[in-house]
Amino acid sequence: MATPQQLDVKTDAPILVPVLLAGGTGTRLWPLSREQHPKQFLSLIGPLSLFQQTAQRAASLQHATAPVVLGSNDHRFMIADQLQDIAVSPSAILLEPESRNTLAAAAIAAQHIAAEHGDNAIAFLMAADHFIADNTAFQDATNIAVQAAAKDFVVTFGITPTRPETGYGYIKSGTSMPASDGAYEVGAFIEKPNADVACSFLASGGYYWNGGMFVFRCRRFLEELRRLEPETFEQARKAVQNARHDNGFTALDPEAFGQCRSESIDYAIMEKIQRLALVPLDAGWEDVGAWNYLDRMPSDDPENNHTQGDVLLEDATGNLVHSSNRLVALIGVHDHIVVETDDAVLVAPKDRAQEIKRVVQSLKRAHRTEVENHRRVSRPWGFYETIALGDRFQVKRICVKPGGKLSLQMHYHRAEHWVIVRGTAQVTIAGETCILTEDQSTYIRIGNMHRLENAGRIPLELIEVQTGVYLGEDDIVRFSDAYGRIDAAKEPAAAA
Repeated sequence: MATPQQLDVKTDAPILVPVLLAGGTGTRLWPLSREQHPKQFLSLIGPLSLFQQTAQRAASLQHATAPVVLGSNDHRFMIADQLQDIAVSPSAILLEPESRNTLAAAAIAAQHIAAEHGDNAIAFLMAADHFIADNTAFQDATNIAVQAAAKDFVVTFGITPTRPETGYGYIKSGTSMPASDGAYEVGAFIEKPNADVACSFLASGGYYWNGGMFVFRCRRFLEELRRLEPETFEQARKAVQNARHDNGFTALDPEAFGQCRSESIDYAIMEKIQRLALVPLDAGWEDVGAWNYLDRMPSDDPENNHTQGDVLLEDATGNLVHSSNRLVALIGVHDHIVVETDDAVLVAPKDRAQEIKRVVQSLKRAHRTEVENHRRVSRPWGFYETIALGDRFQVKRICVKPGGKLSLQMHYHRAEHWVIVRGTAQVTIAGETCILTEDQSTYIRIGNMHRLENAGRIPLELIEVQTGVYLGEDDIVRFSDAYGRIDAAKEPAAAA
């Protein structure tokens, strides 16, 4: 690669399209992060989720279009709801049928933007699970990156390091800090170093954390993709071209998407191309990848504890404690992570935080539900939560938003009792429709076709009691659904 030198990046930029990469499961933040409610959709820092914060940053960029969101099909309604909550309207929500790493995501984004806006458009790929404290610094760095991309440089951001971090890859630049226009050629990509090497990087300067954010003109990136990864280029094109559009979502073609290579964009593309630019970013960036990220957040605890929720500490120092539902008390505990949710408790030394993913792998092998969902499960019509589960019975609390409706369905192996707690329900059973209000109830026999709708202006709350020989999530036949969900076998009955 050429010797690092400052670049001339004064050319006016064409259209900018932010791309929010919202896939991933965040296993190292279990038990708060679950497969069906991963970390990017959690409110870990402030009242908004990391995804919502990223969407707001994208909306604040100069001369940018509405963002494109690339996320999992399983999270589509969560994506839409969280964007609606902050009044951000995406230009598209692209649904991945499976996880294929960042190469496939970048290829899909470039093909989609080129098809919608022309291949002169500039894409800005940003992860939806990063935290950035200084939005002004972020905007300034983005402006530099867009100017460089307009001159056909592929741009990556180098995060100004604040500690000798061994968990990130590094990017080497020619000088410790840029001057003038602020864009530099990349000297080298460096794998995650050991502690001694990381300390030397921090001391010498000129080394940056690899933040995994990229800005490029679509034409330029697609040329490199075709040259270096021709199969992924072609399959990504087919996945976009053959996508199915429904209810505001764009479902990528599963067969073509599955043929895209599962690889990092760094290894597949960035380390192999010329005209690659680095823009340093000093904006209070954090990759919220594991529980010990809290160590880097401000704390007013004199014993260096970081707590959230109802927590009581006695002779406890340096702990990370997160309580979701109840009092968590620690006595004589030091340098530990303690996380409480409604169905799981995690206790681990802080220096072993990266090993939490091994717990998740064990849960998967045991087919435990705690790896997928919390007891409260979000659905497009509202949510449900399991209150009790035993032999031949299950009790759930269901909350339906105004205007929301469950699918028209039936069950072969269980009956259901519904008791209205709050609001007004329109209930259809075996073709007969009635209105139920507070303290009223109804019974649904095995095999009866039924539907529940919120007919009022306030949230509808009810208790559902299921009884029968089999209460599995696959005991459902769906006849119609207002939200376009077609994979009924994967939907819990109360969630359909």
